[in-house]
Amino acid sequence: MTSLTERQKLILALVIRDHIENAQPVGSKRLVEDYGLGYSSATVRNEMAALTEAGYLNQPHTSAGREPTEEGYRYFVRQLMGHTELPDRTKRTITHQFYQARQDMTDWMRLAASVLANQSQAAALVTAPHPETPRFKHLELISTVGRQVLMVLVMTGGEVSQQMLMLAEPVSQEKLSNVAELINKRCQGLDGETISSLTTQMDKLEQDVIKLVVDEMERSSAILGGEVYRDGLVNVLAEPEFAEVDVALSALRVLEERSLLEDLLSSTVLTTSVGGVHVLIGGEGTWEELRQCSMVLSRYGVPDIATGTLGVLGPIRMAYGRTISTVRFVANLMSDLVVEMHVE
Repeated sequence: MTSLTERQKLILALVIRDHIENAQPVGSKRLVEDYGLGYSSATVRNEMAALTEAGYLNQPHTSAGREPTEEGYRYFVRQLMGHTELPDRTKRTITHQFYQARQDMTDWMRLAASVLANQSQAAALVTAPHPETPRFKHLELISTVGRQVLMVLVMTGGEVSQQMLMLAEPVSQEKLSNVAELINKRCQGLDGETISSLTTQMDKLEQDVIKLVVDEMERSSAILGGEVYRDGLVNVLAEPEFAEVDVALSALRVLEERSLLEDLLSSTVLTTSVGGVHVLIGGEGTWEELRQCSMVLSRYGVPDIATGTLGVLGPIRMAYGRTISTVRFVANLMSDLVVEMHVE
């Protein structure tokens, strides 16, 4: 990054602040008059020209003011913004909302998405917590109709999977319960690979169930093993940057296309520690779908037990200070809830 003088840093920060609020190019006269700068318009104009030359500002038209570039926003987030915190009153309100909710992770994820969307005025996403290496905790086999059996599988991180099985022939509930009890005793705390090696010691029905258990555990090991909770899409579509259909559809793709989201998360937030925040401004030369967007992402949960991802997507013209502090606070709160629910 180009080294900036203190005056240039101040002017860049003010241009970004004004542009976030008004979504319009910012002129030198406006900065001097609205922010009481002790410099002439000509001095500010010269500094804005220098910032443009350095790649931090852009002038959309010859007679127009300046707008921050992606590099300008990156410099602001990394060098100028500093550490921000939510007001204590806001923290108390959010915490109260979570502890008023039922002791249910699904409710917490829906609430987290709602809080993130409302506080940041952006689109929020929250992925279900799941173990990095799924381990078996408990299995139930429930007879339903004829040869159909409901398999309920619980992993050590608390992730629950339900699947209907079609057996070769009807089996009594007593037999199913005995099979489940045997598998529970032999497989407690084991990973899928280890469980697969046990099938030689089991009869045909037990082997069939074990195969389905291992298949489900492998599916669970995917980055987005469970449901993705979303909220606030209307906030994004209301922003002027997304008035064009192509830009709006690109933002939708990021939130809705599972393979794209999985690639994005595996390359960004999953490389950070739990509670760390990753800020993605524009496509970063990798994701064309994000060329008009920014994302603020964080991991939550307990390493080696269960972790998930949460964050927001909005225009590059995002209120980064409030958004980052909100994402960090909700991630830490969700981590505490995972501890309460899953660590015995």
